[in-house]
Amino acid sequence: MIRPRAARSTVYALARSQWTCPACLSRRRYSQKKPEKVEAPDHRKLGLQQELFITSIYSPGSPIFLPNGARIFNRLVDFLRKQYVRYGFQEVISPIIYKKSLWAKSGHLENYADDMYSVTGNTKEADTESKGCCGGEHAAEEEGDGEYGLKPMNCPGHCLIFKSKLHSYRDLPVRYADFSPLHRNEISGALSGLTRVRRFHQDDGHIFCRPSQVEEEIKKTLDFVKVVYNVLRLGVSYRLALSTRPKDHYIGTEEEWNRAEDRLKRALDSSGMEWSINEGDGAFYGPKIDIILQDSDGKEHQTATIQLDFQLPKRFELEYQAPAPEYEARGETTEDPELLAEYGPVRPVMIHRAVLGFVERLMALLIESYNGKWPFWLNPRQAIILTVNTSEPVLDWAEEVRDVLVGIKSSGPSGDDLVNPTGLAVDVDATARSLGSKIREAHASGYSQILVVGEQDVKSRQVSLGKERMSPAEMRDRMRNMVDAFQ
Repeated sequence: MIRPRAARSTVYALARSQWTCPACLSRRRYSQKKPEKVEAPDHRKLGLQQELFITSIYSPGSPIFLPNGARIFNRLVDFLRKQYVRYGFQEVISPIIYKKSLWAKSGHLENYADDMYSVTGNTKEADTESKGCCGGEHAAEEEGDGEYGLKPMNCPGHCLIFKSKLHSYRDLPVRYADFSPLHRNEISGALSGLTRVRRFHQDDGHIFCRPSQVEEEIKKTLDFVKVVYNVLRLGVSYRLALSTRPKDHYIGTEEEWNRAEDRLKRALDSSGMEWSINEGDGAFYGPKIDIILQDSDGKEHQTATIQLDFQLPKRFELEYQAPAPEYEARGETTEDPELLAEYGPVRPVMIHRAVLGFVERLMALLIESYNGKWPFWLNPRQAIILTVNTSEPVLDWAEEVRDVLVGIKSSGPSGDDLVNPTGLAVDVDATARSLGSKIREAHASGYSQILVVGEQDVKSRQVSLGKERMSPAEMRDRMRNMVDAFQ
């Protein structure tokens, strides 16, 4: 029987009301499943999914960067290199192994030997005829006992560079930067992806300055950190910590440590940022300011660091010439012409600094922070060109567009005005599939720009981006501008 509309509405209302009584609601509430907890991003899983890096049992703790990971790594390093122009750093390249006598001189052998790798050189003596006019005496002196150490830090090498020439007070500050690999003998149980490794790269820098320049240099370095972390979108997620003199395994006097810690405290206060103290967590040669970041699980990692060091300049007998040397050594000035007429050697202060910290560790934090969705300038998959069909003109034009975007082909009519490679990462999908399928896959793969070429684009010598059409040169310039603006 078909009921009138009013009657049907009453029946539906009664049917619905059966599920609104408190008892039923109570039973339904208990039977409902709790929403599953969203898993925090894991850089190890994302690294495999996005083909960024792998690890191998043949070299534990030494990540192997795949092409996509190498692109991100190199862009981070290039980004720092551009900032070095602004902050006055000069890049150097130093050896990865030094004789153990160097590590004894620096204090590493006494205080850091357990974390270092030893390397044995070839101690066989050369034939007398090949030893030259000096025989084997000079060669034996040079080779010593053949015991070497893989460097865990760049500081001793940079001391050697500073000591290799005479310096005036007018030369300071001298700022060296180094990206060469470092090795630390971490225990196997502590190794984890990119966050705890044995071989790593640090944007390592050392500033040799006058005592009167210390606070200004620390202030500039804190500004350097702020600029870089804002570009990386990490500007609000880090904190500052002052790490003070360790209870054991340190070099220098308590007075020197107190003086160094006081200078760092004044620099931190003048920065206007909040900071805390990590008692006894300083390096063996001096106190430090650590920049601490949180990962997706809430675990904290030290990235950037600023360390003040009076000890290594003393151990390596570093000096520069200055007027009124006693005043200069205290960071004071005088107007007395007699004192200013006297020149003498003064010990520089050494500031160790790293802005990214370990590049590998920062990459892990960025992978999790972005959750695989990279900003264009860092994205290893910046653009892909999709073909509408597989006709020869369309395939040829897609390849030509790619060549213009990556900068290996001129877009000019003559073809003679070669352009420099752009550094853009551009792929082509010319498979015989539907355009919709290609677009879905490109989105899933994380490409920032999805370009399309078809028959009409071949005729107009253009490329499509959504509803926009433009020449390959215009698209190239737009992408380069995005990279230059770190978008």
